[in-house]
Amino acid sequence: MSGASLSQEEINALFSQINNNNNFSLSIDDFLTSMEKDALGEIGNISLGSSTTALSALLNQRVQITTPTLSVIEQSRMDELIQEKHVAVHVDYTEGIRGKNLLMIKENDAKIIANLMMGGDGTVLEPELSEMSLSAVQEAMNQMMGSAATSMSTLFSQKVDISPPAIDVLGFPPKKLESLQDDIIIKVSFRLTVGDLIDSTMVQFIPLSFGKEMIGKVLQYESPAAKPVVEEVVSTTLVSPMPTPTPMPNNTAVAPTMEKVVVPQAQPPVQENPNVQKVEYTTFSNTQAKSQVGQSNIDLLYDIPLEITVELGRTNLQIRKILELGPGAVIQLDKLAGEPVDILANHKLIAKGEVVVIEENFGVRITDIISPVDRLTRMTN
Repeated sequence: MSGASLSQEEINALFSQINNNNNFSLSIDDFLTSMEKDALGEIGNISLGSSTTALSALLNQRVQITTPTLSVIEQSRMDELIQEKHVAVHVDYTEGIRGKNLLMIKENDAKIIANLMMGGDGTVLEPELSEMSLSAVQEAMNQMMGSAATSMSTLFSQKVDISPPAIDVLGFPPKKLESLQDDIIIKVSFRLTVGDLIDSTMVQFIPLSFGKEMIGKVLQYESPAAKPVVEEVVSTTLVSPMPTPTPMPNNTAVAPTMEKVVVPQAQPPVQENPNVQKVEYTTFSNTQAKSQVGQSNIDLLYDIPLEITVELGRTNLQIRKILELGPGAVIQLDKLAGEPVDILANHKLIAKGEVVVIEENFGVRITDIISPVDRLTRMTN
């Protein structure tokens, strides 16, 4: 054999490269049947369709998600698929079904979503994702996955709930993705478009065992073959009749015969001449029917009472100071004279205003409505 020989390190590297190529050639057909793939795809279509509606309402943009494509990958090689910085959203299903999945969003797409959530137009982006931006993305993903869980509740015919998603930024090269414990992970890829701002691919990683659990819920609910078959059992009784006395020769044994007797099931008594009456329905006026047409679901919430509180200011006092208070004592607050007061709905700040006098009563004139940016800032504090 002529030519230079390979060193042991070069041989190991060659085998490692071959193994790596083989790892990426896993086929989903080796783990899921055609019916299971269709069931998982149906789950994805229904849940992602609901998520699209929620995300579109939050971002005030047209959101579209294409039909997902399925593949499988080894858990140890998930990080090698990430060639740029991503935002990882960890979702835990806590009720109805139990399991984890991971949603991967490109960093630039996450910046656009955060900017839209905070009232921007999605064009002027910050160089790095701040804590407030991550909180905005987290809230968007919470609403998105919450809508998906609600759709799955209808599909599975039982309540499905999630915990608030956790979020972090994966650099490049990424850290090991160890939150998903299965060796084989189902990769769900779908195209996401948000107006003219985002046209990208999002990836969802689902452990194989968790995917099979969801598939089992669907097949058991939809497939008649999965439902238990109840067989009708005919009640039978073995009766040993008394032998007919006949003259028999002496020293001859008589064996009683066993007969199978079918006991008929009791039938409900038939009522003679039943009293049949015509059902009369209450007539509703056309005015009442027309008043319900065109009302949105938000109308159902209009009559819910909320406690509105106007807060002039706050201060902290020691117990000793409080015990010294008496008629005529003055408590200094943390706000200056003429500074706007806080208006709260169910103890949540919604607006600011100024105190006015209406005849002999105090009132408050709203001067400013709290912006989404301020609300998100208070969520993170």
